Amino acid sequence: MTALAGARVLVTGAGGFVGPHLVAALVARGAHVRGAGIGSPPEGTPLEGWVEADLADASACAAAIAAGPLDAVVHLAGQSSAARSFEAPEETFRANVTGTWTLLETLRTQAKGARALIVGTSEVYGPIEPGTRAAEDAPYAPVSPYALSKAAAEQVARAYHESHGLDVVCARPFGHTGPGQTPRFVIPSFAQQIAAIEAGRAEPVLRVGNLAVTRDLSDVRDIVTGYVALLERGRSGGVYNLCRGEGVSLTDVVAGLAGRARVTVRVEVDPARLRPADTPWLVGDPSLIERETGWRVTRTLEATLDDVLDEWRRRID
Repeated sequence: MTALAGARVLVTGAGGFVGPHLVAALVARGAHVRGAGIGSPPEGTPLEGWVEADLADASACAAAIAAGPLDAVVHLAGQSSAARSFEAPEETFRANVTGTWTLLETLRTQAKGARALIVGTSEVYGPIEPGTRAAEDAPYAPVSPYALSKAAAEQVARAYHESHGLDVVCARPFGHTGPGQTPRFVIPSFAQQIAAIEAGRAEPVLRVGNLAVTRDLSDVRDIVTGYVALLERGRSGGVYNLCRGEGVSLTDVVAGLAGRARVTVRVEVDPARLRPADTPWLVGDPSLIERETGWRVTRTLEATLDDVLDEWRRRID
C-alpha cells in the first residue's frame, strides 16, 4: 500500500503497551482504525470498533477479520515478555505462533489483498559479537522461548508470503520503552521503584536484575512511526530492523534514572529478577529501513527516560 489516508486498518493487541501509540499514529495519518484483542478496548483511544478476540482461536480471529473491510492489519497481539516465556512456554507459543498462523490463514481466506505487518523481535538474533550490529541477514539464535516463538512466527509469515502470495512485511523492533509500559519490563520497573522511593513508600533501594547487558533502546513513539512507514513503504516479503543503531548498557540506564531521583538510592541485584538465559550484547543495524522507507529514530533516550520517570511519579502521587 502507498498511503494510509482513508485506509481501513485492524490493529491486533491494540490494548497493550504499543497499541494505543500506534492507533494514534495511524489516525493522525488519516486511517480508519479498529482493534481486536483480549479484554476491553483501551480508554481514550480513537478506535472505530473493537472485537474481543483470542487471535489464536480460529473462530474468534475470523470474527475480528470479518467485522469490516480491511486494507491492512498490524499484528501486535501475543505474549511479549521473555521473562514470562520461561515460566509459560506453552502459553507463549500458542499466543505467538498459533496466533500468527491463525491470523494469516484467516487473511488468506477472507481478506487476501490486505497488507499484514507482523511484529516480531530483535531477540531472534540471540547473542551477537560485542561491538557489532545485527543486520537482517544474520541467522536466528534465540535464547528464550519468547524469542524462539517469534522466530517461528516470522517463518510462518514468510511461508504465507511465498506460498500463498500474501502481502506480508515483518518488523524486528529492538528494545523500546515509553509512557504506558507495564513494570514487568525493566525501565518502567526501575522508574516505578524510584517514584515509590521518592514518595516515601519504599526503602531507598533500587532492585535490579542483570545489568551486564547492552541494548539498542528507542522510544515507543518512534517505533510506531516505523510501523507506519512499513505499512506505507515497506517491501512485500521484506524483514526490517527497527532500532537506533547504538548500544547503551543497562548499568548506564540505571545510573541515568538514579541520577534523576530526588533522593539518594542504592542499587542492589535481586536474584528473582535474573533470567535463566540472557543476551549480553544486542544492537541493530537500521540501514535497510532507513534506505527503503526513510524512517529513523529521532527521540533521545534521555528524553524518553524523563517521560517514563515523570509518568510513574504521577501514578505514585
